[in-house]
Amino acid sequence: MDQWQALPLWEDDVPTADLVPTAESPREWADAVGVFDLETTGIDVTGDRIVTAHVGLLDAAGVPVRAQSWLADPGVDIPEGATAVHGITTAHARQYGSPAAAVVGEVVAAVRELLEAGIPVVAYNAPFDFSMLKYEALRHGIAPILDPSPVIDPLVLDKAHDRFRKGKRTLEAVAAHYAVPLVGAHDAAADAIAAGRVAQALARRYDIDAPLHDLHTQQIGWARAQADSLTEYFIRIGRLDPEERLDGSWPIR
Repeated sequence: MDQWQALPLWEDDVPTADLVPTAESPREWADAVGVFDLETTGIDVTGDRIVTAHVGLLDAAGVPVRAQSWLADPGVDIPEGATAVHGITTAHARQYGSPAAAVVGEVVAAVRELLEAGIPVVAYNAPFDFSMLKYEALRHGIAPILDPSPVIDPLVLDKAHDRFRKGKRTLEAVAAHYAVPLVGAHDAAADAIAAGRVAQALARRYDIDAPLHDLHTQQIGWARAQADSLTEYFIRIGRLDPEERLDGSWPIR
């Protein structure tokens, strides 16, 4: 079960600062992207818990140059439905997982390091992962990341640039659409790396080369508009009452 133990974080021969664009060596944002994914006990970001996590860094070719994966003992039972998704049982997490507080602290630190270096962190459906991490940090008395930036969300970008494409927008479906391999879906590392490569594929297909601050701000507006559009659709088909609204806050709720 060694694959679920913490891996060495941040290779010494690839300093974070070397991947940050400068006036002397400008880079497109897709040339170096952080990646972040969580697998959890459920989908309630305020009450469910982290089970596995991955934070990494991809180079311009989508090759991981830094990586760390965690398995946590969440301190609660893992529902069968969640186990069916990510494969981790309560017994496995209790036997092999690290204490939840330690895992949350290390994940927060790893994500914060990337953001503070100005490296965009890719998270597919970012409000889920960043909100889950925020509430887990608060639960364990760890200073949370309250305003993550710069963030890249391939789900938001894909909907914005290929609005009328039919079909599912799950990570598996979108990765397949952009010819990005995804082996072992719902493994935090596999999902994080695939999401990063999808973001890079989107950047190159649609020439998404806006400055990171501008792109982050654009995604806030796109996410809100996408939530409003989906709200209106759900009201038309009777899935929501007219006074209900989907939360379009991005990248954290």
